[in-house]
Formats: sequence, C-alpha cells, structure tokens
Amino acid sequence: MSRILKLLSAAPIANSGSVARDHLANERTFLSWTRTGLGFVALGVALAKLDALEALSPVLRQDHYNLKVQSAVLVGSGAGCLSYGTTRYFVSMRLLQRGLFRPNIAGIALVAITSAGIAVGGGLLVVNSEKGMQNAAG
Repeated sequence: MSRILKLLSAAPIANSGSVARDHLANERTFLSWTRTGLGFVALGVALAKLDALEALSPVLRQDHYNLKVQSAVLVGSGAGCLSYGTTRYFVSMRLLQRGLFRPNIAGIALVAITSAGIAVGGGLLVVNSEKGMQNAAG
C-alpha cells in the first residue's frame, strides 16, 4: 500500500520559468483525454441501451448484431482514449521534469482516424438501415 501511495505522490518542483504552467497544461490535456474517452464510453452504453426501447415501439427495431458491434467499438475507443491519456500524462510529466517535451502527433492522429472511422461506419449503417426500411415498406 505504501508503494502505491509513493507512486501517486509527486515531489515538489521548483517553479522557475514556465514549469508550473507546463505541468498544469499537461493536467488539462489529461482531463481532455479523459473527457473524450468518457464521451465515447457514454455513447456506446447509450447505444447498447436502445434494446430497451425496442419493446416500446416496433419502429425502433434494430439489428442486434450491428448494435452490439457499434457499442463495443465506441466503448473500446473510449477505453483506448482513457488509457492513452493516462500514459501520455505520466510520460509527459517525466519529460517535463527533465526539461524536455515530446509533441503528441501519434495520439492526435489516432483519435482523428478513429473518429473518422466511427463517423464513416455510422453513416454507412444509417444509409443501409434506411434502404432496409424502404425495401420492407415497398
């Protein structure tokens, strides 16, 4: 237990130049990654709960497999954001303590590609479900 507490505590750092400002910016970035990850997770959970609405209206019937896959992708993306943000925070903190900084090119590219993939996949599912509804009605 003391090892965990020691790991979680940070040594005081001299506030010279922009050191405190850099560490506070690192914390804000971590919180942004957390907020993004929790947004993905919340959307995935909400999508999974659409099954409960199915009993209320036959219009809301969805393909269960697609719904589960979409939910899993969103929750997985959220977990990935949370993991990456946490890792990035501690790596950046150690670099800042040594007076170094590494730009976050990989993380930004990863979130951009993941978000674009989710948007394209969601768009395709909407188009396919509309075609299915038109075929069923016609």
